[in-house]
Amino acid sequence: MSAAVRILERLAAELPRAVSPTVLVNELELNRSTCYNILATLQRAGWVNKLEARGGWTLGSGLLALTGVSDDSVLEVVQEEIDSLSRRLGYVVFAAKQDGSGGYTVIATADPRRGVRIVVDVGDRFPFSAPALMQATYAHRPFGDFLAIARSKAIERFTEHTVVEPDALKEVFSEVRRRGFSTSVRQFNLAQSGAAAPVFDREGKPHLVVATLAFSSELDESNIASVGELIRTTAGRITDRTGGTYDSDAGLDEATVPSTS
Repeated sequence: MSAAVRILERLAAELPRAVSPTVLVNELELNRSTCYNILATLQRAGWVNKLEARGGWTLGSGLLALTGVSDDSVLEVVQEEIDSLSRRLGYVVFAAKQDGSGGYTVIATADPRRGVRIVVDVGDRFPFSAPALMQATYAHRPFGDFLAIARSKAIERFTEHTVVEPDALKEVFSEVRRRGFSTSVRQFNLAQSGAAAPVFDREGKPHLVVATLAFSSELDESNIASVGELIRTTAGRITDRTGGTYDSDAGLDEATVPSTS
């Protein structure tokens, strides 16, 4: 028991950075197999989390859901994850938070800094009905709630590809819930396409959106699904690393979604 407590204390001291097993073994003077067995037990309980790509360990969502994570730590996790994804994609990746006006303000951005690219800066704002951001934010909420908000916020038709009709949006939201990410191919701007996925808080509600934007000449119907999966995976890691949980009602079936007729 004391070894498990020492491991948790060491991980907490480095939060949100990961700690390698070698550091745990050496600094805590543990037997290697004992250390790995304890980590495996704690992982099953949701108290620690292994970051496969980096080979390190952090506190898990089960423990973080009880203790919480500071805003600075959340932002550090977000930045680390979107930096990694931006390098992989070669596109700008950013995180946005819904603000008091109903729109979305960028709180972190990662830029691959190569070639001609779309640039998004911290503090930039997107309107309420920016397709990928709106869909990722509201797909995991009751559709009736979205309709109530949409009555006071215009759902703008940015291009001829923008989905604005309530019945069509209900179907889009259902698909976003099913696959875990939203897509916008020439819906916001004919020259741009994007994908987005929500980050969930401790109550299982979307509180951030991770998104990417690229020129529609390089991000289109042929590769948007694979990019969306990477966005979803990144948002999921941020959720796990910051103590978020997934609302059991997030995948509302059609019977529970109010009719728009």
